Amino acid sequence: MQLSVEISKYPLANDYKGPIQAFIDQLAQQPGLHIVTNTMSTQIFGEYDAVMHALHQCMRWSMQTYGKLIFVCKFIPGDLRP
Repeated sequence: MQLSVEISKYPLANDYKGPIQAFIDQLAQQPGLHIVTNTMSTQIFGEYDAVMHALHQCMRWSMQTYGKLIFVCKFIPGDLRP
């Protein structure tokens, strides 16, 4: 099954751009994903298990590395790439 995810990350720190870019960079290293970024969110497309595994790994890494932050996610079944 294909999955589309829209995710926004809000670091609870004054320097927010670095942690956001680092999260996107970590996602980009994960196999089997198509990633689209814009100023409001990051969109991730791929096979369900690959997307969920990547989110698990990258969100954990981000929380361990940067501490307090907020993730807002929308999960939509199917490949909704533009």
